[in-house]
Amino acid sequence: MIRDISLENLMVLQQQGRHTTVDVRSPKEFEESTIPGSLNIPVFNDEERAEIGTLYKQVSPDAAKERGLEIFSQKLPAFIKQFQEIEGSATVFCWRGGMRSKTAATVLELMGIHVNRLSGGIRSYRQWIVKELEKEEFRPELIVLDGYTGTGKTNILRQLEQFGLPILDIEKMAGHRGSIFGQIGLQPNNQKKFESLLVHEIKRWKDEPFVMIEGESKRIGKVLLPPFLYNKKENGRHIIIHLPLAKRVQNILEDYEPWNAPVQFVEAFQLIKKRLKPSLAVDIEKQLVQQKFAQAIELLLINYYDPRYEHSTSTKPGEAIEIHASDVEDALAKVVEIYYSLTDKAQKTP
Repeated sequence: MIRDISLENLMVLQQQGRHTTVDVRSPKEFEESTIPGSLNIPVFNDEERAEIGTLYKQVSPDAAKERGLEIFSQKLPAFIKQFQEIEGSATVFCWRGGMRSKTAATVLELMGIHVNRLSGGIRSYRQWIVKELEKEEFRPELIVLDGYTGTGKTNILRQLEQFGLPILDIEKMAGHRGSIFGQIGLQPNNQKKFESLLVHEIKRWKDEPFVMIEGESKRIGKVLLPPFLYNKKENGRHIIIHLPLAKRVQNILEDYEPWNAPVQFVEAFQLIKKRLKPSLAVDIEKQLVQQKFAQAIELLLINYYDPRYEHSTSTKPGEAIEIHASDVEDALAKVVEIYYSLTDKAQKTP
C-alpha cells in the first residue's frame, strides 16, 4: 500500500538518516529545481514528457495516458533496478504529487519495493521555501570575508568549511563566481534552486553565534540575495584581506584557468569594455586574445576591479578588521584566529 507523507514528515525522516528522496520528474525539471540531495530517476525523459504533453493538449488525456504507459513499460527493468540500489528508505515526488509519482510508487510496490510519496509534490516544498524566506529570520552574526578581487576569499571560505566551521557559500549555491567572468566553466543556478539551497544552509547554522560569508553584491550571476540576508551581511563584521598583487593574479589564474576557455573570456570582457578608457580596453583585449592572461588580469585589477572595490567599501557600515597576509594560507590562519577569538568572547558574555 502506497504511503503518502507530508513535507514535515519527510524532513523528520531525512534527519533520522538513511532516507533518500527521489525526483521522478524529467531531467530538465530536476535541473531547474529540486529538493537538495535528491536523486533523479525520471519516469519520462525530456523528449518523452514533451511528446506526452502534446498528446494531452492536442488529442486527449486518454491518448496521453496510453502513450505514457507504453513508454514507461519499456523502461521498467532499469527503473526498478535503480531503486533496488538505494540503501534505506525512500520517498518519491513529482510536481504536484500526481500521476508520475503515483505510477512510480505503484509499480515499485508491486515489485516489493516500498516507498513513500510526497503529498503535494515539489510544489508543496517550494511553498515551504517561500514561507521560510518570508520569515526573514537568521540569528547568527555574519563575519564577512572582504578584500580586493583575487585575495582568495572563496578558497578561504571553502577551507573553513572543511574544518567544520559554519559558512554560507553563496557563490557555490549560485553556481557563479560573482564577477563578469564568473559563469565561465560553471552552471549558474536559477533563483528557485538557489533559494532551496540557501534555506537549508540557513537552517543548518541557525543556532551558531557567528557564520562566515563572502562579501557579495545583491546579484550573483542569475540570482538575487534576499534583502534581509544582504542587509545583515552589510552590517556584519568585515574582515578585509590584503594580499600582494602578484599573489592575487596567481590566485585568479588558478581559480578561473582561462586557458581552458579563452574565447569565453574575450566575449565576457565585452561586457565591461566600454567602462574603460579606449586605449586601455584595446590593450587588455589584445592580451586576452594572445592568451597573455596574467598581464590582462593585472591590468583589469589595477584599472577596473580595485577602483570599484574601493568605492564600494567606502560606504560599508559594519565593523572592519584588516589583515595583511603573504598568501592565502597565511590569510586563512589569521581568519581562523579571528573567528575563534570572537566565538570565545561571545561564550564568555553572559
